[in-house]
Amino acid sequence: MKRWRFIRMSTRQRVAVWLSFAAAALIALCCVALLHMKPIVTSLATASVSNKVNRIVAAAVNEAVERGEIDYGTLVSFEKDANGHVTALQSNMAEANRLQTSIADDILQRLSQVSTAELTIPIGTLTGSTLLAGRGPCISVKMQSVGSTTASFRNVFTAAGINQTKHQILLDVDVYVSILLPTFTTYTKVSNEIAVAETVIVGTVPENYTYFSTAPDEIQEYAEDYIMNNG
Repeated sequence: MKRWRFIRMSTRQRVAVWLSFAAAALIALCCVALLHMKPIVTSLATASVSNKVNRIVAAAVNEAVERGEIDYGTLVSFEKDANGHVTALQSNMAEANRLQTSIADDILQRLSQVSTAELTIPIGTLTGSTLLAGRGPCISVKMQSVGSTTASFRNVFTAAGINQTKHQILLDVDVYVSILLPTFTTYTKVSNEIAVAETVIVGTVPENYTYFSTAPDEIQEYAEDYIMNNG
């Protein structure tokens, strides 16, 4: 007949076992807390970095405009007929490419100067509860952002009257940012559309002008009036 032998542990051994259980429970609790806090920290970090990038892009473009680097006359030129009427618009691609590269480099340089920052988060916000949001002591999370950027000019034409066309030169800036946070990394894209130059192109005044309503019940009436007046 087998006999069970019970090993009697000393006080030190029992303390070591309890400490091991407590450490394992603490590690499990920390893992659960990190999984719960990850989307909250990601959202706050993304918003903070996006706001910072928007300010950097606006400052870089505004300073380029103030220095006279972005000028409508250097980016486009008009072709005119013998009567002085605009017949075509030509873009200075060499100057546009140079400015795009210069602005992108300026944005990256400004971004590198503020790549490291601290994100201050109230503990109540990390719980995910709307009642506790913004409450309690704050903890600081250090984050580092690394980015790349692209800048491109775009022409937009819109009607500004019977014989007028508004021409805008828009600058599209996309900044791709990798946000390095403790234990994980997240990514975001910040896009800006900035009007850097515009003008109104005035054409010839037409001898006749006909307006057709887009309402289905009025199209026939406008068409009949047009036929009677021009028959």
